[in-house]
Amino acid sequence: MKHSLQLKLSQHLTLTPQLQQSIRLLQLSTLELDQELDAFTQENPFLERVESTGDTESEEVANAGGSKPDEFSTQPASSSTADETPAEPAPLTESDWDQDSPWTAHDDEEDSDYSSQRAEAVDLRDHLNWQLGLTSLSEHDKRIVALLIDALDEDGYLTQSLDELAALLPPELEIEPIELHTALCHLQNLDPPGVGARNLGECLALQLETLPPDTPYREQALSLAKHHLNLLAARDFTKLKKLLRLDDDGLRATQSLITSLNPRPGAAFANLDTRYIQHDVEVKKVKGQWVTTLNPEVMPRLRINRMYADILRRNRESSGQHLSSQMQEAKWMIKNIQQRFETILRVSQAIVERQRNFFEHGAVAMRPLVLREIAEAVDLHESTISRVTTQKYMFTPRGVFELKYFFGSSCATETGGACSSTAIRALIKQLVAAETPQKPLSDSQIADILAKQGIVVARRTVAKYRESMQIPAVSFRKTL
Repeated sequence: MKHSLQLKLSQHLTLTPQLQQSIRLLQLSTLELDQELDAFTQENPFLERVESTGDTESEEVANAGGSKPDEFSTQPASSSTADETPAEPAPLTESDWDQDSPWTAHDDEEDSDYSSQRAEAVDLRDHLNWQLGLTSLSEHDKRIVALLIDALDEDGYLTQSLDELAALLPPELEIEPIELHTALCHLQNLDPPGVGARNLGECLALQLETLPPDTPYREQALSLAKHHLNLLAARDFTKLKKLLRLDDDGLRATQSLITSLNPRPGAAFANLDTRYIQHDVEVKKVKGQWVTTLNPEVMPRLRINRMYADILRRNRESSGQHLSSQMQEAKWMIKNIQQRFETILRVSQAIVERQRNFFEHGAVAMRPLVLREIAEAVDLHESTISRVTTQKYMFTPRGVFELKYFFGSSCATETGGACSSTAIRALIKQLVAAETPQKPLSDSQIADILAKQGIVVARRTVAKYRESMQIPAVSFRKTL
């Protein structure tokens, strides 16, 4: 085989580091963007965050060389080509070193010295062990009850049988099976009522037994919880009335007593990680027009550190390539953050313009909308629109919605038009809310009602939309 050299010309797309950063910032949520900036400012001394102190002079310095944040929110974004990513911003000049960025939010730090202290939550096991320590049981019995407490799940249930637990215990402890049963009784007498139950029926029965004996329908509810929960789940009210010897009113009262109980007694002590949503844009009606603005609270206040910029300017030749590179990275970060918010605003404005009926009349008036339509309107690629609408939220008079909420597929109508899947979901929800509890609507009946309104939807489509809204099937919605 003869070796030879060949020269070929080809074209390919190369993403610069600045463009890669722009793409990454665009797809970050507000919380992730804040974390990204914290990490960047720790590594790069040229970029600093300006904290709002309430001092007029400080605020003037922070806003020097640019418009105020709320002025930015009303300005349209610059045009961009229909590329897969936003266009690269023009590089900054040396005169930009001392200018501050207005693309920021006012971080109120007036009370930063008095940070709130989160109270340490008491979990279920600590709560039960504390009660156990107050009892007059022997140390041997307390140890056995403590073993059962450790075997509880987060809802307060004992998911393992006593025989299984006995088999796992070391023989040297010399714990008899009868002692485990006694310890379980002690555990089930602790607070919260229902803790230590081995199934739902026992949990409800334990709570009913703590009620006063003269509680109306207490005995019938006990019988139902211990023996007939499967019939209640199947909505077999005719058989329940016969077994409990109750009429409609009596069974309704018994069912109400059952549903007033807590099926998860340990859930109140669970350590839940609460996550809060911070909206990126706001929509308000001003003089009959829907106006979209950026939320200034999520816009970080950034600027170039003047001290480091002066050092680099005075010692440009001796500072080395590293400091110059850090300066350029800081400039790109400011420009890319600016472009991120401009793109979010442009996309939000395009969405509001096309979904005006939603803001006027609600979800039933939502029109079909796809990413391609918005991409063509703002002259960006669909992938960019997908990044912008993910984990970005809009505050409206009707609530807070993710930008993706306003997109949906379409279903045909008899008139040849199209109806949004979001609007169909809203109609299904309205029909279920207005149905007769004794005779709830089946999926086929809902499809027929929608057909009479000119919306052609198959029964399986209704079932899919109903399940996506976590609406139970017709058999589980039936009541007395």
